[in-house]
Amino acid sequence: MKALILAAGLGSRMGVLTDNLPKCMVKVTDEETIIDRQLRQLSEAGITEIVITTGAHGKILEDYCKSLDMPDLQFRFVENPRFQETNYIYSIYLAREFLTGDILLLHGDLVLEDGIIEDMLNNRDSCMTVLSNNGLPDKDFKAVLRSDENGKQRIVAVGVDFFNETVAAQPFYKLNQKDWKIWLEAIVKFCEQGQVKCYAENAFNEVSGKMKLYPFDVSNRVCQEVDTPQDLAVITYRLHRRANRTVYMAFATDIIHGGHLRIIERAARLGKLVIGVLSDEAVASYKRYPLVPCKERMKLFKSIKGVSRVVEQKEFSYKNILKELKPDIVVHGDNWRQGFLQPLRAEVLDWIASHGGRLVEFPYSNESQYKEIEDRWRMGLSLPDNRRGRLKKILAMQGLVRFMEAHDGISGLIVEDTVVHADGKSYQFDGIWVSSLCDSTAKGKPDIELVDMTSRFRTIDDLTEVTTKPIIFDGDTGGLMEHFVYTVRSLEKLGVSAIIIEDKKGLKKNSLFGTEVAQTQADIEEFSKKIAAGKRAQKSEDFMIIARIESLILDRGMEDALKRAKAFVKAGADGIMIHSRKKEPDEIIEFVKKFRAFDNLTPLVIVPTTFPSIKEDNWKELGVNIVIYANHLLRAEVPAMRQTAEIILKNHRAQEADIALMGFKDIIRLIPNDTGGGI
Repeated sequence: MKALILAAGLGSRMGVLTDNLPKCMVKVTDEETIIDRQLRQLSEAGITEIVITTGAHGKILEDYCKSLDMPDLQFRFVENPRFQETNYIYSIYLAREFLTGDILLLHGDLVLEDGIIEDMLNNRDSCMTVLSNNGLPDKDFKAVLRSDENGKQRIVAVGVDFFNETVAAQPFYKLNQKDWKIWLEAIVKFCEQGQVKCYAENAFNEVSGKMKLYPFDVSNRVCQEVDTPQDLAVITYRLHRRANRTVYMAFATDIIHGGHLRIIERAARLGKLVIGVLSDEAVASYKRYPLVPCKERMKLFKSIKGVSRVVEQKEFSYKNILKELKPDIVVHGDNWRQGFLQPLRAEVLDWIASHGGRLVEFPYSNESQYKEIEDRWRMGLSLPDNRRGRLKKILAMQGLVRFMEAHDGISGLIVEDTVVHADGKSYQFDGIWVSSLCDSTAKGKPDIELVDMTSRFRTIDDLTEVTTKPIIFDGDTGGLMEHFVYTVRSLEKLGVSAIIIEDKKGLKKNSLFGTEVAQTQADIEEFSKKIAAGKRAQKSEDFMIIARIESLILDRGMEDALKRAKAFVKAGADGIMIHSRKKEPDEIIEFVKKFRAFDNLTPLVIVPTTFPSIKEDNWKELGVNIVIYANHLLRAEVPAMRQTAEIILKNHRAQEADIALMGFKDIIRLIPNDTGGGI
């Protein structure tokens, strides 16, 4: 793509401003002349080959352009010695040998708002700028529009004297090679026949039926020629106002790469750019917990050139931040036109419709190099030191977190990647529960602590290889105190966030059997010592030891459960899990209320396997902090496998079973194909 700037005119209507300078060297802001602005914008859009036709004061213009600090630009100057007696059609004719390929054609006195050139280049068709909201000018260009065979408006003529089926237009064109070749051949024919005083558009009108030129609407944006001092005053004022517009753009990223910097640079050209950095809570509400805290992310954006101000966007929704800032322009990538972000876009458009302003959407960067950077950065979430402390952080942010059981790599990936989008929000699991029951069952063994810790740690290894979310480990009774301290240290090294141990002793029996089997509850002093020993053994402040109280399971009563809770917290427990095998949640609710009457800080954990009817928001309101769905994926897996086996045996083939099965290619897509895991 080359740019052709037509700057051979006299500019006589500008008076003394152009006595000694070409019109394109008149200042439109304190910092920029018209030609400065055009060249900067072309350079920022990636256009490096510039052809400039000169006439009056041509040598001054040529020397000036070469003196600019724009080393990436390659200039070709073409002088029109007959500039006083010809129009720009003849300048184009003289430059014809340098005008191959795709062309951006603009007049040297045209002032453009930042961003228009990039937007033109993103349009695949040949196009011309029009201003549909402007009235029709008497003496300036209008474009005649007609519908093509697909019902799309096409430009069929351009000129000053057209008034029917027209729209105001400015002489700025993006021309694909095929269309430009047709027009240029017509220009050559005109000039060689001596028609050198007319507009180049006269030649276009002769061949427009062979071309496909479409309108590119820049209404409400600066796109205007400077013909008089009055025009200059108006444009200078409009540019000043635009430079002081508030532009808002929100970011949730942990890492800033070249794609982000480019879009920030473009947004900054639209006015005073305010970057909104989503809070840790807002980010965690719709995707993985951020690796870099909000305050640090804000510092990163403050250091970027072009950013006027950085604020914290506390919510995923834009409503409150838009109400507070009242921006003139909101900028976002075009990736939110579909998918779960679509309601956010609708929210912004609704606000603009009622308050004014504009939404600017830049093409979303899908370059593989940036995806690789982001993937590598997210790998950091899976590292033990980063993963371990995340449970405490999300508890502090959200108040209530949901954990789902996973017993192998594939179930871990399901917990990691499953997201439900509804009502403009995202819902996902906050972490992974490594259940002793499910780990044993998946291996076909009874839940009596038969599976040793080495085997259970191997399950954790499988999970940490493909996930990033925090892990809570079901530690059964914790074993002997002397063994428990080593278990704590091993789990810390693996990046596990917490262990839950139950106040029972002897051979483990699953709690769901209650008093149907003999189960011995540890005495308070004995279990408190185990908790205290574990806390002394741990190396980091991030790791949590949560005490599971079995009093309600064993029919020991509410007072015993509360007494134990107080003692275990005093011994150093970081949380209390209260369990019940009853189908109604009444005794759990009673415990929570009574516990919260004397302790508002210690996290409470529940496993609502037998009482699944109460929703998470209700548990949160009561004072529960962690809800664990302790065995649901395994329970879903077993009947599906059994049914498949029975169908195959019944039909002596697999066809009937295949109908309900997931394709293996879809299963494979769940599994990461690189060393970075499912992150």
